[in-house]
Order: sequence, then structure tokens, then C-alpha cells
Amino acid sequence: MTEIIRLPGTAPGRCRAVVRGDFVWTVGTGAGKTVAEQTRNTLAAIETNLKDAGTDKHRILEATVYLTDMATKAEMDEVWCAWIPDDGWPCRACVGTNLAPGDLVEIKLLAAK
Repeated sequence: MTEIIRLPGTAPGRCRAVVRGDFVWTVGTGAGKTVAEQTRNTLAAIETNLKDAGTDKHRILEATVYLTDMATKAEMDEVWCAWIPDDGWPCRACVGTNLAPGDLVEIKLLAAK
């Protein structure tokens, strides 16, 4: 059986990344007052998670972006498009939903190792 490696997060009961075989699942949020700031900080945290799990943003397969307000999607997209490599566009969905107080964006993704 393939080992499951869990990289602990800062909140009880959560991991910032899970590695199994050739796949890495990760999730992140980030501080900031605007969607752009939170997206930038979230992507920086995700980039660290990917590195710690043995991969990088060039290997992302799919992403789900959760936004508290879909009217801010263009603001998030601007930061996302500047961050994601031209040769690394994953399948991506954006979902409008309630998030923890103060969170405007949360990103979950799956990457290959």
C-alpha cells in the first residue's frame, strides 16, 4: 500500500497538504484586506505547501477557488493569471460560497509530483 503523508496545518484537525503516491492535495488561505491581497498570500502559502510536498506550481492538475463574492472573480483572476505558469494552466473552477469570517478567498488544488 502507498504511504499517505500529511503535512500538518496550523488549525487542529487539518492538514495543509496530503501526499499519496504521485499526487499532492493542498489548500490555502491568506491574510489581507482585499481579494487581490488574500489571493496573493494564499498562492504564496500554496507554493510553500507544494515545495514541502516535493512538487511545484508547474505540476498543478486542477484547482477550485472559493470566493465569498463572485463579483470579485476578476480581481482574483488578475493575481491568479500572473502567478500560474503559461505552460501550467490547470482545470479550474470558481465557486461562490460562505467562508470563515474575514476570508474572501480559499484555494484548493491537486498537483502531480
